[in-house]
Amino acid sequence: MPQAGDTVKLEFDMTAPRPVLKLDEIQLSERDFWCRPRNEREGAFLTLRDERPVSFHHEIDQDVLPAGPGYWSLTRHEHVRQANRDTETFLSGKGTNIIDIPDYMLEFFGSMINMDAPRHTKMRRIVYKAFTPRRVRVLEDYVADKAKEVIARVVDRGGEFDFVAEVAAPFPLEIICEMMGVPRPRWQRVYELTNIILSSGDPEFGTTIKELLEAAVELSQIAKETGLDHQKNPADDLVSDLVNANVDGEHLSAEEFASFFILLVAAGNETTRTAASHGLLALSQNPDQRALLKDDLERHLPGLVEEILRWSTPVMHFRRTASRDVVIGGQQIKEGDKVVLWYNSANRDERVFDNPYRFDITRDPNEHLGFGGGGAHFCLGANLARRELSVLFRELLTELPDIEVTGEPAMLESNFIHGVKRVQCRG
Repeated sequence: MPQAGDTVKLEFDMTAPRPVLKLDEIQLSERDFWCRPRNEREGAFLTLRDERPVSFHHEIDQDVLPAGPGYWSLTRHEHVRQANRDTETFLSGKGTNIIDIPDYMLEFFGSMINMDAPRHTKMRRIVYKAFTPRRVRVLEDYVADKAKEVIARVVDRGGEFDFVAEVAAPFPLEIICEMMGVPRPRWQRVYELTNIILSSGDPEFGTTIKELLEAAVELSQIAKETGLDHQKNPADDLVSDLVNANVDGEHLSAEEFASFFILLVAAGNETTRTAASHGLLALSQNPDQRALLKDDLERHLPGLVEEILRWSTPVMHFRRTASRDVVIGGQQIKEGDKVVLWYNSANRDERVFDNPYRFDITRDPNEHLGFGGGGAHFCLGANLARRELSVLFRELLTELPDIEVTGEPAMLESNFIHGVKRVQCRG
C-alpha cells in the first residue's frame, strides 16, 4: 500500500490518447466501446474529429426498447456549439437521450431539457422568477457553509476515505435537498434514486427501464408532497418562490414542479459530484498544477474551476432531432434524423484547445462546453455549479493541502455521465 508522501501513478492518467480503432471499427452504441480504457476511447474520438467529424452510428436494443433508427454524431467543437445554439433546427422536444424514450417518460427524465419553445421559454421564465438576487446571495452563503461542514467531517476523522462517498456526493446533494425543501430523513433516499436514474448501463446498479421509471415516479411523489406543503405553508425559501412564482398569469403546475425538481436533484447533484471527483484526480496526477494553487490559491481558483469543467465534462452528450433538412460539417442530415452532440469530444478538440490532453489551470481562453454550447438550453445551474466547485476546492486545499488519491478510481460504465463511483484518498 502506498505510504504518505509517495507519488501514486494511476492507470487512469489521460495525457496521451491511443487511437487503436480504425474509423469503421468505432461503434459508439456498443457497450464494449465504453468498457475500453479511457485513452482508447479518447483515441477513437480523436479519429472521428480528424477523419469523419459527422458520422452515423447504428443503435442497439435497450432493455425492453427496440433499437432505434441510428443517429449522427457531432464530435468537433464548432459543430457541437452550432447545433446547441440553433434550437429551431435541432429540437429537444423529442428527447435528449439517444434512445427514443416513450413520451410519458420524457416528463420525468428531463423537464425543460426535453422541451422546445414556447413551452420551454415559459418554464425558464417562471424558474428565473424564483432566483432573485437576494435568493442567490442566500444560496451562495449556504454553499460556503456546507463546504466547511463537509470538509470538517473528513478532517476530524483523519486517515483514508472515499472522496466520492464522503465529499463529492454529499456536498451538492445536501445543498440541493436543503434548497428544495426535502426533509432530512429523505436525503439518503433521494441520493439512491438519483443514482438509479443517472447510472443506467452500469451493471453495478443494474437499472432496467422499469426501475428507472419507478425511481422517477418515487422522486416525483417526493417533489409533489414538498411542493404542496410549501403552497399550503409558504416560507422564505426557494421552494415557496418556485411553487408560487407567477409570470403573466403563468405558474408551475404540480407536474411541472415535480419534473423540474427531478432535473435539479439529479442533474445538479451529479454534475458537481462528477466534476469534483475528476478535479481531485487531475490535481493528484499534475503536481505542477497543484504547486500553482499552493503558491496563489485565489488567483488560480477561477481557472481551476473552468479547467475541471472542461477536463471532466460530466455530461458527455445530449441528443437533438433535426426539424428540417440541414447540412452541418459538410454532411446532409434529413428532417427527423437524430443528432448527438458529444461535448466530451468537443472539449478535446485541438482546433480550439492547445494541448487539450493537458490539465492546465492557466488555460486562457477556455471556451469549454461543459454546460452545453450556449443558447436556449444553456445550463440553468451553471453559476451554482461554479460556485460549488470554487468554495469546495478552496476549503479542501486550505484544510487538506496535501490531499491525494491513493488508488485507481472506480469509473461509472456509461456513455452519458462521465462518473466516478469511488476513489480512495488521504489528507
